[in-house]
Amino acid sequence: MARMIWHVTMSLDGFIAPPDDSAEWMFGHGAAGPLGAETMRRTGAILSGRRGVELGNRPGPGARAIYGGAWSGPVFVLTHRPAEPLDGITFLSGDIGQAADLAREAAGDRDVGVFGADVARQCLRAGILDELVVHLVPVLLGGGVRLFDSPDLGPVTLRKTRCDDSGQITDLRFAVVR
Repeated sequence: MARMIWHVTMSLDGFIAPPDDSAEWMFGHGAAGPLGAETMRRTGAILSGRRGVELGNRPGPGARAIYGGAWSGPVFVLTHRPAEPLDGITFLSGDIGQAADLAREAAGDRDVGVFGADVARQCLRAGILDELVVHLVPVLLGGGVRLFDSPDLGPVTLRKTRCDDSGQITDLRFAVVR
């Protein structure tokens, strides 16, 4: 069965997006290292929140496209505001478990990339998130969307399984301990 992997870029002070949702802070520090490339190759489908898609993180070419346009595959967007399908994107509403099952089926023998803090929290709460891959960028954003902000979920124990340095970026992989 496909693993569910939360793949995210984070500032040193723990934010995955600044208050204005801009993405420019992520660039100019070098390319993702071997762990990032491996995670992209292993990804067969993506389960995302709507906010990322609205900001332009979608299949196709361009810097803001998924993995800079180097990846193609099905994207499932879990949202309270379903929309008509876009090229390569299926909008879903409802249960995280059902959305994850659809994404796993589409991924086949590859993994499901989880994008977005809210979708990742839902996966953690449901006990279906397997790994977390973080690209730690040497920037202090000072505010915005935290990587993890869910006091009601309590501590989530992770086990570091890999750490790579690629230029200024540190790539970390953690397994979720159940």
